[in-house]
Amino acid sequence: MIRATRILRRDALSGGEIVDRVILDHGDRHRRRVAMRGAGGLSFLLDLPEPTVLEDGDALVLQDGRLVWVEAAPERLLEIRAPSDHALKRLIWHIGNRHIPAEIGADAVWIAYDHVLAEMVRGLGGGAEPVERPFRPERGAYAGGHAHDHPQGGHHHHPHEAV
Repeated sequence: MIRATRILRRDALSGGEIVDRVILDHGDRHRRRVAMRGAGGLSFLLDLPEPTVLEDGDALVLQDGRLVWVEAAPERLLEIRAPSDHALKRLIWHIGNRHIPAEIGADAVWIAYDHVLAEMVRGLGGGAEPVERPFRPERGAYAGGHAHDHPQGGHHHHPHEAV
């Protein structure tokens, strides 16, 4: 089976033969090693050196140099709006306090659909409407370095690259 061993980020994509595309939701775009099948039927093994978030518009580079386009799949989300910038900032704080992924736009925030959070937002004076669209949440402050677990809650110090 042909392997995809690296990612070409969308801002560095300047050509190449795109032979297929994978359509993945937010959860499926965080990967290291998994068998995949493109929308056009191409089967390949994603085999990256470390877990990585695949972004909408990136390309996976196959061993032979061909590319597989990464597309964010539409998902059921909540679109959160507020009557003022200050009110939206308050809502963002409350959402962040729950440590859930969020996509922050100029005048709205999108989170995975959750009826409890929708009621919280409405109770705080905001609007929370269900929508279907690709989800592109903010990456964490340490997302650029690497992803790993510390066994038994142990910690060690090491640098994390900024994105």
